[in-house]
Amino acid sequence: MAHRHSTKRSDSLPNAMFGNGQQSHEENPNILVYKKMETIVERMQDEHTGVPVRTVKSFMSKVPSVFTGQDLITWMMRNLDVEDQVEALHLAHLMSSHGYFFPIDDHVLSVKNDNTYYRFQTPCFWPSRCGEPENTDYAVYLCKRTMQNKQRLELADYEAENLARLQKMFSRKWEFIFMQAEAQAKVDKKRDKLERKVLDSQERAFWDVHRPVPGCVNTTEIDIKKACRMNRHSKMSRPNYAVPGGRISPSVSEAELNNSAEQIKNDIYALRSKLEKRRVKISKVTESFIAYYQQYAEYDAFITNPDPANPWISDNPEFWEQERSLNARDIPQRRVKLWAFCVEELLRDAAGRDHFGKFLDKEFSGENLKFWLACQELKGLPMSDVHQKVHEIFSEFLAPGAHNPVNVDCQIMELVRKRVENNPTRFCFDEAQDHIFKLMKCDSYSRYLRSDMYKEYLSGTRKKSKKRLEIRKVVQQL
Repeated sequence: MAHRHSTKRSDSLPNAMFGNGQQSHEENPNILVYKKMETIVERMQDEHTGVPVRTVKSFMSKVPSVFTGQDLITWMMRNLDVEDQVEALHLAHLMSSHGYFFPIDDHVLSVKNDNTYYRFQTPCFWPSRCGEPENTDYAVYLCKRTMQNKQRLELADYEAENLARLQKMFSRKWEFIFMQAEAQAKVDKKRDKLERKVLDSQERAFWDVHRPVPGCVNTTEIDIKKACRMNRHSKMSRPNYAVPGGRISPSVSEAELNNSAEQIKNDIYALRSKLEKRRVKISKVTESFIAYYQQYAEYDAFITNPDPANPWISDNPEFWEQERSLNARDIPQRRVKLWAFCVEELLRDAAGRDHFGKFLDKEFSGENLKFWLACQELKGLPMSDVHQKVHEIFSEFLAPGAHNPVNVDCQIMELVRKRVENNPTRFCFDEAQDHIFKLMKCDSYSRYLRSDMYKEYLSGTRKKSKKRLEIRKVVQQL
């Protein structure tokens, strides 16, 4: 006769054994996975169509409420949408690792397609109904096991090591833990023999899930990404407008519905700020730093010896003279190569700005660079000269009939015009300057690097650098 009633216990059982209580369904990000597996387990436990559960005789004792692994796999092949025996065995392994059924004589939660005996876990020990237990609960359980003189309840080696570690950890309150274990052991002795045997195995399986054997995976660990998604603000949930009874959403409380408009605005602002916050993986940041280092290693005097020599230690100012020079004959190749790194490096170099300006003049867009340079100059002027300079820039580049008109949209034009007329400051052209800078960066700069003008200039400096190096070697030999 099947003893299915022994697997269904009161939900108060975990609270009596474990002091941390239960975890609500909404707090566990794996709740959907648990529900799917529990639906299958409930079908398995059906008295008429489920897995055949029985009590078997073993020498001088009885083994209550068990089924074989072969019966389990056969039932899954018949009743579930599985293609073959391998898939059924994999699903059984998965459900066993979460503790829904377990081998009665092994701490490793796995399933074999043979006559090994298994037992269903009581629903109050299912992962969805019982939260993560604390170490004090585990200490009480191990301590209780040492009080029961049963061979099947002897501690394994790893459990004995855990008990010693916990005893050292909770040395100050070990007396209280021992008293709890003693009280639970007395309650267990009053139970029926078969019921006590089933309960002991189910409790052991519970701890095999939450404190697994070394080398086994702990399936109760929560993925940090899932936990973050579950802890989002309640207003992130999609409202269900089809709920009867007039409520907007069953997940929204009355207090949230009565929030003030100011509170809702603050929540919206906080959520928008989270959306705008950039999240970059550490690996990507590391790759960026490595690429930056490799790119600029040639220009770092601490890594690569400069040519000519470092003026700080050689008293030779030739390096500084080359860096300041605007004469094409004196510009070294390494300085021209730096222009190709980014448009900021090009505009930072006076010779680069001059060469880039000549290229823009050929493309009939030289006014863009002139306007950008004028805005940069404006930001460094004293306040007494700002008013006059603002009107000069506006009349030359932005006013109707300007001598060098730049291409900006009407909204920016209107914004700048109002600032110039009402309160001209050194920052009134910022939007227009940013717009022109993006045009040069995304359009003109890329064409400049591909142009023959830049390539010829770079090759010319390369030849001069080689010739200069040969002359320096000859001088050193002399």
